Amino acid sequence: MNASISTSKAHSPLYEKAMEIFTLSKNISHYLMEDVNRLEKDGKEHAYVYVAGDIVQQSVSLVPEIMKAERWRHSDKKHTYAASVTRLANRLYRNCERLELINSNGKDFIPILRNELKKFRKLQRHWMLTL
Repeated sequence: MNASISTSKAHSPLYEKAMEIFTLSKNISHYLMEDVNRLEKDGKEHAYVYVAGDIVQQSVSLVPEIMKAERWRHSDKKHTYAASVTRLANRLYRNCERLELINSNGKDFIPILRNELKKFRKLQRHWMLTL
């Protein structure tokens, strides 16, 4: 293990919320995929097929970035990873806004994810002050 990394075992509330967001986004994406995997009437892919997968990729990337920020002892590294968490959360929120535009039953679950992301952002602001 790198000497610059601390070895804390406890997970922060932000980490726990990121895990909840990952689970929720994975379930929503799975539900949406049934509707967006079909081809359009003109034979083209659905415009939002990749956005539904992006929410899972972005939410799964939150957890390792949080862990890296919490483990580093040097504040410059911590803030680099914290900035990455901010970018991922913002991108995830924007993709949720985009997914609300699709014609699918699954879009009814997107506001739930957006509410969880708002809670995440509140936790994140406090978390960044503690780094």
